[in-house]
Amino acid sequence: MNASIPAQPLQERVGLRAPLLFAVVILVLFGLLYSLAGTALGRALFPVQAAGSLVERGGRVVGSALVAQPFADARYFQPRPSAASYDPMAAAGSNMARSNPDLRKRVDAATAEVAAREGVAPSDVPAELVTQSGGGLDPHLTPAGARVQVARVAKARGLDPRVVQQAVDAATEASQFGVLGQPRVNVLRLNLALDAQAR
Repeated sequence: MNASIPAQPLQERVGLRAPLLFAVVILVLFGLLYSLAGTALGRALFPVQAAGSLVERGGRVVGSALVAQPFADARYFQPRPSAASYDPMAAAGSNMARSNPDLRKRVDAATAEVAAREGVAPSDVPAELVTQSGGGLDPHLTPAGARVQVARVAKARGLDPRVVQQAVDAATEASQFGVLGQPRVNVLRLNLALDAQAR
């Protein structure tokens, strides 16, 4: 009489082959193909944004419309301060609470500096010119943040302040879709528009 051999449990028969095959399929499908498809679709539908919204002048990249950068010359509008020193690889805010005395000192010092630079009273300095955005790379100012700089930029460029204000008005973007956010001015594009006028 032959003794029956007990069937092996399914788990023992399958072994590691199925889980490893599943892991490889998931890795290739979601780790590689999904990323490649997303990148290709982004480049096809939004080619400028996918390339970093780079701004070129004379065949040379001068910045990105989405990333703030500093301007040292008095002829240029200044963006918001950056906790990341305008480095996209280190984008961050200062993470200081409003109750932090160091933040209050820094804001007071920055307010005095901007007031002296722009020739206005400290109470007339918009908060955005002395506070950092959450990411530290906000490329926009409000029209008020640009307006306070008009006299300095006009003087440095030898222009009538009304001409510079017209450039600010022309560079002012409306709220997105008419409801999101507030009117804003892209600092890089405004500075480039003024440079183009000087030619």
